[in-house]
Amino acid sequence: MKRMLKQFIKNLVDSVKDLTPIILVIAFFQIVVLQQSIPNLGDIIIGTGFVLLGLTLFIYGLKLGLFPIGETLAYAFVKKGSIFWLLLFAFALGFGTTVAEPALIAVANEAASVAQMGGIIDNTPVQLHNYAKNLRFAVATSVGIAVVIGVLRILKGWAIQHLIIAGYVLVITTTFFAPEFIIGIAYDSGGVTTSTITVPLLTALGVGLSSSIRGRNPLTDGFGMIAIAALLPIIAVMLFGILI
Repeated sequence: MKRMLKQFIKNLVDSVKDLTPIILVIAFFQIVVLQQSIPNLGDIIIGTGFVLLGLTLFIYGLKLGLFPIGETLAYAFVKKGSIFWLLLFAFALGFGTTVAEPALIAVANEAASVAQMGGIIDNTPVQLHNYAKNLRFAVATSVGIAVVIGVLRILKGWAIQHLIIAGYVLVITTTFFAPEFIIGIAYDSGGVTTSTITVPLLTALGVGLSSSIRGRNPLTDGFGMIAIAALLPIIAVMLFGILI
């Protein structure tokens, strides 16, 4: 218990250090540049406190739960010796974490609203819901495939730079054929998939997998899965725009 409390206090101090530059920048421009008093100061202080607490708990949760479980599962699947179940788990992990990503849900809902205003879809709740849902599923499926590719890269020892170059070639190619309205959404989708839920689990999976396979280096082979997971959603969303 004391060890957990000590770790929590350490994370709290780290969170204060991380938030302090942001607070100083906002205060400087508000007071010195704009020369205005800070509105609703009490609410801002309370909100900052909640952000500080939430960030601390989130980081603590990553270290306590998500990172260990990702590495443990990677070790277990390697020990089981079944590539099929490992790849199935990789796809399910990529799909499940992405489809539940709050940032992706927000972007998909906003994209549906904009598509409705632009006349791409009809102004009905069903159309809005289906458009946002299909967009999320397209992104989540692409991340699942990306994680499978990342796992195969670790198993086979493929060079990450070759996969990234091929990915960017596909991104540029699909950009020429995609409708103009979907291109911005596609590029943003690559960013929102690498957010709070997805990154910790995929990183833990990559590091744990490379650590448990003889001849693989966690430093050179364990990372890079996030880069692949950021590329494929761009391609998937542009294909979504072409088809829909």
